[in-house]
Amino acid sequence: MTLRLRSLAASMAAVLAGFPATLPVPVARAEAPAAAADDPSVVLVRVRRAQKTPVASDVVLTGDIQAQAQTNVAFRTNGKVAERRVEVGDHVTADQVLAVLEPLTQRANLDNARAALVSAEAQLTQAKVTFERQKQLIGSGYTTRPSYDNAEQQLRTSQAAVDSAKAALGTAEEQLSYTELRAGVSGIVMSRTFEVGQVVQAGQAVMVLAQDGPRDAVFNVYEALTANPPAEKTIRVTLQSDPRVEATGHVREISPTVDASSGTVRVKVGLEETPPAMSLGAVVIGRGRFAQREAVVLPWSALYRSDDRPAVWIHDPATGKVSIRGVEIDRYGFDDIVLKDGVAPGETVVIAGIQFLRPGQRVAVAGPADTAADAAGKGGR
Repeated sequence: MTLRLRSLAASMAAVLAGFPATLPVPVARAEAPAAAADDPSVVLVRVRRAQKTPVASDVVLTGDIQAQAQTNVAFRTNGKVAERRVEVGDHVTADQVLAVLEPLTQRANLDNARAALVSAEAQLTQAKVTFERQKQLIGSGYTTRPSYDNAEQQLRTSQAAVDSAKAALGTAEEQLSYTELRAGVSGIVMSRTFEVGQVVQAGQAVMVLAQDGPRDAVFNVYEALTANPPAEKTIRVTLQSDPRVEATGHVREISPTVDASSGTVRVKVGLEETPPAMSLGAVVIGRGRFAQREAVVLPWSALYRSDDRPAVWIHDPATGKVSIRGVEIDRYGFDDIVLKDGVAPGETVVIAGIQFLRPGQRVAVAGPADTAADAAGKGGR
């Protein structure tokens, strides 16, 4: 029996001696799954250390060319439109006839005024003859003083009637001239609101005329730009269809109200000299440079949306976890965003991998944290 036990022990020793001495310890294999269960979804992200950098940007806006002065043209008398002689886009001179009303009433009034003048002049002639006769008779003593005075009074009354008839004739002629629509200034017809056969009232605007002279480049800009205008007072304006056509101007007028439909403010830039190619309605591009300032700049990939507000993910190097934070955007660039508030210099912001994050999640950082200066050196700005 003892011999059999010794033989069995020797066999077991031989088997054990055949196994490698580097087998993993069973306890160590049990600890690895437990560690993975504590943090099963570590996300690999890329971060950047925020710092303030100089920002000097250009503002680029699209607008159109408009006249600095526009005139509403209207008839000065009532009537029915008989003729229209110009169309929208035509260039007209100050004394050019643009449209004509039917002059039936005005011609009748003119004929009456002429007839009244002829009658008054005939009465004046008779009064002069009577007065001259009375003047000769009173010198010879063959008439009375009252008769002479009456003849003199009749002469003065007839002269006044002639003067009144001439004034009425002038008024009738002027009223007839009102049937012809004249602008009074040279310019281009921008719009019209009447047709032949339409009855118009005196003072009713029927045309809009863009006067010849200085031109404006008109832009609709967002309200924040008016609060922080470009540092340079000179605005460079180029023609969109041909960038070689350029002009310079200065801000002439800023609308005091905001357009409710677009949320923009109308700004008029008076051009110092308008090239011929910049005709009315031509689309132009205006450029101005802002004053240099310092701000935190991040790439577009860092921008997140939380509670309908812009936000970014902040990484805590001490805990390895991330949290979401709302930010205020100062300006949107082509490939970056400029922050006004929300991120302090020195904080670490996640710039890649944000689509997989949740608040309090542990992350792994891929490589060292970038800085704004590093990104600029790589061509990120």
